[in-house]
Amino acid sequence: MSQDRPTLPPVRLRSDAELARDALASPLLSRAVRLARWAGPATRVGAGGELAEDLLPAAAAEVGLPVDDDGQAYASEAWRAAVDAGLVAVEDPAGHSAEYGTATQGENLALITSGAPQDVLAVWLETLEAAHADAIAPLLDDLADLVGEDGDIDYGALDWDPEGEAEFLDGVLGNLYLLTLSEGGSGDEPVPLPALAASMIVPDDMGEPTDDVLEQVSTAMIRLDDQFRLLEGVGLVEYQPVDEALMAEAGDAEAALDDEDVSRYGLVRLTPLGLYGIRARLLEAGVDAPVVGELAAKGADALLDGLAHYPEAAARAETEQWLARHEPAAATRELLAAARGADEGAPLRRLRCQQALTLVGPAGEPEVRAVLADPELGGLARVWLAEHGAADVPPPTEALVVWLSIDTIAAQLDAGGELEDIQALLAELTGRHNGFIDAAWRSDHPATADVLEAMGRLHPEKRVAKDARKAAFRARSRQG
Repeated sequence: MSQDRPTLPPVRLRSDAELARDALASPLLSRAVRLARWAGPATRVGAGGELAEDLLPAAAAEVGLPVDDDGQAYASEAWRAAVDAGLVAVEDPAGHSAEYGTATQGENLALITSGAPQDVLAVWLETLEAAHADAIAPLLDDLADLVGEDGDIDYGALDWDPEGEAEFLDGVLGNLYLLTLSEGGSGDEPVPLPALAASMIVPDDMGEPTDDVLEQVSTAMIRLDDQFRLLEGVGLVEYQPVDEALMAEAGDAEAALDDEDVSRYGLVRLTPLGLYGIRARLLEAGVDAPVVGELAAKGADALLDGLAHYPEAAARAETEQWLARHEPAAATRELLAAARGADEGAPLRRLRCQQALTLVGPAGEPEVRAVLADPELGGLARVWLAEHGAADVPPPTEALVVWLSIDTIAAQLDAGGELEDIQALLAELTGRHNGFIDAAWRSDHPATADVLEAMGRLHPEKRVAKDARKAAFRARSRQG
């Protein structure tokens, strides 16, 4: 069966306007914008663009934060984001004797008020990059241990692998994205932090995690707790932190994986803006990350091919958007034409076509009746007409029943359905049609041998499975 499948399920995103509003409301970007508007000729910055330390209290007050160490740290973070996002332009010190440079409002600041939603989102993505860079930076405690007598940090002695840190965090965010889409894209259920950490560390084939693996999970949980607290500020996630009482125990991973009250160990959920942000990063990394709606303006052939491995809810949403652009009669003709074919993907296209035609409704009946004599679409047409209570539906021949059954099984196998569902389908088919296997190997359906071989592997009754394997051999011999 076909192996050409997207890397990830499609995501349903909010409109650009809604996402832009969410972006502007995120704490990091909103503070960065306020600081950019506050910046002026007297705003002094260091060689790296950082705000002069004596200005941090004023910056904290400007964005409504308390003028304490935490407030100044958040203000400093927002200032760096403003610089990285082009909301602030930094001018280097004039000459070697000058200790400070100056800051002015950057070109991107105007986009916040006069740009399109896509412009706002582009600026927000820059702040996301800044937050991501902060999240993978060395911990302050690690840096404090490396400060020499001269006050400088010995970065050479720091055990810090920036590429490894970035790869791990991106892997965690990718898993969170996939888990969100696996729940239908709603993201209503938060993911426990221990499970997310374990998804990156515990091998899939490991039964009981070893003490070494559990220690790695504990370390990852502590690191992720810091990172998600930071990423919450950019609006990427909603995060319930690890209970401080548990942090004092250095994060008991074994208890976290078994404890019924996993919420004490941290819960994280991607926001709608977070889904947009992670998808943007995935696309930049070359990952196939489809979005619902991107097939709506394409032809029926692209629609059916694209829908092939979509989850049911996403496939329905995509189809509804496609149908909204077409008249029912024209849509039915296009879908039926695209469903034809003898290639490996054709059975699944026909299944998606039948599902799409269900949404068209009775308005498509004349076009469906027009293909009753078609050898590839006649079975589909009869099923559709019967489901819609149409009169005068010609009965199918036995050969057509067998052909349609093979086509349906081939589609289900290609769709990668649950094993139990496929086994139930096979058992129902052979139970209802005693002579199916004997008739099947004589069918001219291109997938006959593949379907019989699958029945030989999957059918719950050993005798029927053995007969299917023999029939598959005959089918291959017949096909030459």
